[in-house]
Amino acid sequence: MTTAPQSVSPDRPTWELYSTCIQCGLCLNACPTYRVLGMEMDSPRGRIYQVLQVDSGKLPVAESFVTHIDRCLDCRGCESACPSGVQYGRIVERARAVIEHEYRRPWLERKLRNYFFNSVLRDQRKLAGWARRLRFLQKSGLQKLARATGILKLLGLANVEKLAPKFDEKFYFDELGQAFPAVGKVRGRVAFLAGCIASVAFAELNRATVRVLQQNGVDVFVPREQGCCGALHAHAGFRDQARELARNNIRVMLDGKFDAIVTNAAGCGSTMKEYSDLLEHDPEFAGRARDFAAKVKDVTEYLVQLGIKPPTKKVTGRITYQDPCHLAHGQNVRTQPREILKLLAVDFVEMQHADICCGSAGTYNVTHNELSMQILDQKMNSVKGVKPDTIVTANIGCVLQLRAGVTRHNMKAGVKHLIELLDEAY
Repeated sequence: MTTAPQSVSPDRPTWELYSTCIQCGLCLNACPTYRVLGMEMDSPRGRIYQVLQVDSGKLPVAESFVTHIDRCLDCRGCESACPSGVQYGRIVERARAVIEHEYRRPWLERKLRNYFFNSVLRDQRKLAGWARRLRFLQKSGLQKLARATGILKLLGLANVEKLAPKFDEKFYFDELGQAFPAVGKVRGRVAFLAGCIASVAFAELNRATVRVLQQNGVDVFVPREQGCCGALHAHAGFRDQARELARNNIRVMLDGKFDAIVTNAAGCGSTMKEYSDLLEHDPEFAGRARDFAAKVKDVTEYLVQLGIKPPTKKVTGRITYQDPCHLAHGQNVRTQPREILKLLAVDFVEMQHADICCGSAGTYNVTHNELSMQILDQKMNSVKGVKPDTIVTANIGCVLQLRAGVTRHNMKAGVKHLIELLDEAY
């Protein structure tokens, strides 16, 4: 008879979480890594089994376990497929927290992870500084030179370099603390999460998001003291750091004058809706985290709930839609983006496997680039099936990944965030 292992830390996968898996295997075809690799240990069922073995002391937190857990995209497609309601995202994030505490990664990897997660993402000035340096490389021609001379290929960075966004001339940090009044009758008031990477690489998307909300009669506030949402930290196993970031955002964004807390990034929205999980054992913030999570809305979700203002013109050309994983599987927001597209598009065609991960997954396409590209190739084969002029998604990571896919497959299709199209139509 199997007994429940004794887990004392809130950052370990619990028996209550992983014992709900009945090992039926219905998750296998929904798992991008299993679809590419065909290995049981790289499926959700296989990873849960490994977590159980670690928690019972039968498997060490060593290289094999770390490899299979790290290979997971945390896309949560398995959650949508699971008939038993397994909360796989919570399991894998806790498993990564165990790895972070009990496994010693190679020296360079430790240093890079610590600097990126605990310094750059948590300091807007450092993030802006790195963005300015990278922007200089892009504009000076040094990036093209490195590409042409083969240095990037020699260093194994050729595919990673193709994923790099073009950094904005004017970062969105300048707009923190500002208020943007509704156009016409006020129908709502929201706090807007600007995001960290989005503020330096997708500032114009943020501005478009604010304009779209204004056009729909919404007063938009961009709280000055907001910070990173903590999504990348939670996904990587840095749960204590994710909690600190969550507490900060709760302090500065949870306010009775806001109808909702709005984001245009699926990963951010999914994590903010789960602040109550991160802070469930915090006596001061547990209740506030539940209140905060209840107010978080993806911008597409909020607009449809509010009653979207029909655009004045249609977008020509064939359009298809790629579901961001943390929007479809993490938040169950599927119909709302499609409702908006039906208002916008003359010719909207669904692709096959629209909700299978594109391989972006936060930093995954950098840390596991080769596997990410194999997953992307499967996605682009689905895209080719509908021959679109424009591929639309609703998450910045997916935008970058799909743009790389278009280049990789020599396609002529454009890639846009849904809100960019809506802004243009207004």
